[in-house]
Amino acid sequence: MTKPPSLVGRGGCWFRAFHGDAVTAELHLGVHDAFHPAEKAHPGLVLGTLIELEATAARIEHAGYELSWAERDTFEGYVRLHAPDGFGNRLEVMTPTA
Repeated sequence: MTKPPSLVGRGGCWFRAFHGDAVTAELHLGVHDAFHPAEKAHPGLVLGTLIELEATAARIEHAGYELSWAERDTFEGYVRLHAPDGFGNRLEVMTPTA
């Protein structure tokens, strides 16, 4: 999505997800001169089904990123994976268990 004009000069980028006309999520990424990847703190992204989670895992691996299922069943009520983004930050992708 295009950033609001008052924030364009700050750099970074924004992403917006929709379900029909409704905004369901926004992700705002900023720029910091003294950048160090977050190894522990991370966003948790929730998908609707295990099929979607497994398809996302396949896309992550196909893009050449590392992927870990080591903590797959360690969060009650969810199945999850962890992967680094392109800058080394930790990402968690999960789906509720049935």
